[in-house]
Amino acid sequence: MRLNKKTAVLSAIGSMISIQSGSSIAKCLFPLMGPAGAVVLRVGIAGLLLALAFRPNLFKFSARDWAYILFYGFSIGAMNISFYYGIQRVPLGIGVTIEFIGPLGLALIASRQKTDLLWTFLAALGILMIVPWHTGTVDLIGIAFVATAGLMWALYIVATSKITGKLKNTDSVTCGMCVASLLVLPFGLFSGDLFHLNAKVLWLGLGVAVFSSALPFSLDLLAIRKLPAKTFSVLQSLQPAFGALSGLVFLREFLSLTQWLAVFCIIAASAGATICAQERPDPEGRRPRRSS
Repeated sequence: MRLNKKTAVLSAIGSMISIQSGSSIAKCLFPLMGPAGAVVLRVGIAGLLLALAFRPNLFKFSARDWAYILFYGFSIGAMNISFYYGIQRVPLGIGVTIEFIGPLGLALIASRQKTDLLWTFLAALGILMIVPWHTGTVDLIGIAFVATAGLMWALYIVATSKITGKLKNTDSVTCGMCVASLLVLPFGLFSGDLFHLNAKVLWLGLGVAVFSSALPFSLDLLAIRKLPAKTFSVLQSLQPAFGALSGLVFLREFLSLTQWLAVFCIIAASAGATICAQERPDPEGRRPRRSS
């Protein structure tokens, strides 16, 4: 299939729309299954689909390989469970924006340029503006959850670089997703959320897995073929905007003008940090996308 840059950009945008739509579907599951049940379905089905597709050989990994895989699986599971518990309490747009501080902070730490002061200021301003402090109804627990998800997203980026740099095969990624499934399963069991499982919920869970994993992964592969690494990373900076739009369209979660400005502060900070970053060797050349 011949792919030009315009189509590649559209593929990257479609991937972001898909993953944020998946998060909206997952939030629609909360009244039926709770956040823990939604996480188990999302990660569990994704792990099952990967296992059926690639059928990994569990005995070919060394002890060190399994350490990388466990690190990778932990970051995925912890990121998803904390993010879903967070967006149960705060609007999706706010959750995605605060969570995006994780990869942005990692990029700023790795860069160490003078212009990073500007991007750090914009990011901090965005966080202060998007939280409705003046209303007196700030859900600090929800904010803590999505901030934790951001930290786990940063760990996920580090773990992904270890997986792709050291192991370089789909079996390790598949095993990591299965580890994540085992990590989140107790949350679904002890919360009682999984006992509400039925055919309707299962179909919605399949939709979350497809929109959050299978479809965006395929679209990203198309985009990566043609787009330079920096272009792809700048496009990923639009994730908070698509999260806010998805919350508005699917969940009727409205943000104020100040909060929309906060979203664009985060986008500007991430894009600016990416554009101004010094080129450094990177075997993959891409910022790993979140898997929730």
